[in-house]
Amino acid sequence: MNHGFVVHWSPGIGDPSLGGWLTVFLYMVAGWTIWRLLREWKETHACTARSEHWFWKGLLIGLALLGINKQLDLQSALTEVGRILADRQGWYADRRQLQMAFIAGIAMLGLTLFAVTLHLTWGAPASTLWALLGGTGLLMFVIIRAASFHHVDAVLGHHLSGLRINWLLEMGALLVIIGSAMRRRRQSFS
Repeated sequence: MNHGFVVHWSPGIGDPSLGGWLTVFLYMVAGWTIWRLLREWKETHACTARSEHWFWKGLLIGLALLGINKQLDLQSALTEVGRILADRQGWYADRRQLQMAFIAGIAMLGLTLFAVTLHLTWGAPASTLWALLGGTGLLMFVIIRAASFHHVDAVLGHHLSGLRINWLLEMGALLVIIGSAMRRRRQSFS
């Protein structure tokens, strides 16, 4: 039965909880901090390696897209489309094998992306490398979370000291990125 724009999904606020809004706020703070770093580099003509500069620009764009998606929950529409296709093509019952292959593929993609970006930013200050680690972790978390596998959702939905595990992982990665961008600004302009 169709209950939304795409089966069970309709455009709207994906996580209206305090934790959801706090996560969106952290996306905005991370983006703003990186934007300030890039702006100050441009204004002062600070000499940075071109690959490091592009890394921070790419991270800013990625954070903007993920922050928008955080509350619009666009990946749920994609998941619904995948479920419809799986059901219509007759392989929904065998989805567990595909899900495990997907998680393994995402892990390999994340490690490859990390290795390539690490190679391109090698020699950059440690703060940039920490931002790379935070960004890679965030991207892998978001993609695996978007796959909406029930066994993964069960683990991420658990609480630790009153906070859901998925909030801690996503917010933790964002805090690493924020701290790294702030440290990189201090290194550049002190």
